[in-house]
Amino acid sequence: MPENKAPHWAQFRFYAELNDLIAPIRRDRTFRYTFSGEPAVKDAIEALGVPHTEVELILVNGGPVNFQYQLRSGDRVSVYPMFESLDIRPLLRLRPRPLRQPRFILDVHLGKLTRLMRLLGLDSVYRNDYDDETIVRISGRERRIILTRDRGLLKHAAVTHGYCVRSTKPSDQIVEVIRRFDLLGQIEPFGRCIRCNEKIEAVTLRQIQDRLPERIAAEPHDWRRCAGCGQIYWQGSHYHRMREWVERLVKRIHSESAGAV
Repeated sequence: MPENKAPHWAQFRFYAELNDLIAPIRRDRTFRYTFSGEPAVKDAIEALGVPHTEVELILVNGGPVNFQYQLRSGDRVSVYPMFESLDIRPLLRLRPRPLRQPRFILDVHLGKLTRLMRLLGLDSVYRNDYDDETIVRISGRERRIILTRDRGLLKHAAVTHGYCVRSTKPSDQIVEVIRRFDLLGQIEPFGRCIRCNEKIEAVTLRQIQDRLPERIAAEPHDWRRCAGCGQIYWQGSHYHRMREWVERLVKRIHSESAGAV
């Protein structure tokens, strides 16, 4: 009879918001993870619930390692998310550098968030018939950050930039995404079409008059048109309500950021 071998184990600890993604009993504490063979630390981290796109730094026994590091029995593993203010250049950065001009693609569950992001002028691709493979392919080809609530989507090996949205309400999701990617400086209200995501351009009344009701065309407005689908926009009552929403949103983000200091 072959001798039964005891399973190997390693000590894991996840830090900061990565705790949102693991079992409650394992949050904010060191715990044992049992395994057989010599799995890559990336596989262990994802088996525990954290997509690799969420991880910025892994320390094993106090030293930085990459995703391919093979676990050994007795290892002490510390897993960290993206660092907002700490310079970790002397250590081993696991993910590609942040994209200089953030662009996004959202999965089928985030349609309402997509509308809010486009309202703020954030480049956000979305279609409710995109499957996971299509989202991953577009993300890689167009260098877009995947936003999703499906952690399984972010575990695809081909995904380099992605984020699992924690909030369930669109009004909270937009705040979460702006803070996570430091997008306040990127906001350009009414810069994109809510319908199709293309840029909105200024036009004259003469260019669009035949597409407007007479009562609207008779009023003075700052006329704009989507360069993609041709949707026409003007500063009616709906515009002013959205402008007030944008102002409240920016104030909320500033207030919550000040409270976190």
